[in-house]
Amino acid sequence: MKHGGPDFQEIADKHTIFRCQVGSGLHGTAITGTDDRDEMGICVEPAAYVVGLRRFDQYVYRTQPEGVRSGHGDLDLTVYSLRKWMRLALDGNPTVLLSLFVPASEIVTITDLGRELIAEGPGFILSRQAGHRFLGYLRSQRDRMVEHPNGKRTNRPELIAQHGFDTKFAGHMIRLGVQGVELLEHGTITLPMPEPWRSLIIDIRKGGHTKEEALGIAADLEARLEKLIADSPLPESPDGDRADQWLIKAYTRTWATASD
Repeated sequence: MKHGGPDFQEIADKHTIFRCQVGSGLHGTAITGTDDRDEMGICVEPAAYVVGLRRFDQYVYRTQPEGVRSGHGDLDLTVYSLRKWMRLALDGNPTVLLSLFVPASEIVTITDLGRELIAEGPGFILSRQAGHRFLGYLRSQRDRMVEHPNGKRTNRPELIAQHGFDTKFAGHMIRLGVQGVELLEHGTITLPMPEPWRSLIIDIRKGGHTKEEALGIAADLEARLEKLIADSPLPESPDGDRADQWLIKAYTRTWATASD
């Protein structure tokens, strides 16, 4: 497996500085008895995997084998190297940015360095760049919902058979819009999602709204995001120099105190 193997697992197990729940369980939009559990972690890989020939970007563990869809009770875990996580965060990746706002109840493990990252990271990571990513992900979910009305090339044909469209794509589409707007307006993301959005998304996932209604809500959020990308109080771009200096200090300090 590209991102598996015992050596990668050992790095993830020994050197993780932060690990939390992500996905619908974190957002508060899970449907009881149907959703798997998604977790994300960050680790400081050993020096040999940075300055040597070997490379560690991420470790992936899934309860189900590759190509098999996860179900209720399954775990999907991705542990990123701190360097890769930082690159994704600076680019505004929506899932990665959630780490900065996770409530304590959803944190699986955290070290002092992990706490430093959560405390200091928003100051040099958050920017209007994230708005472009939230907008792009929203549109991607919308396009996947609209372009496969008959269940072709979708993982959830049963939803299309029951509701006429993939309601999980619809829920993700609206969630991304809501969270992107909140981030650009206030510099934070409320987790789990606040009402009335949380109940609305659950209702959409259960088929309580038509595809046209979901698309209409998403269109309004898309327009707000487009406006905020231009006039949000967040800086236009992240502070890459500060991020770089933070990374260098984090790695050198960790390696200096490592026992192996």
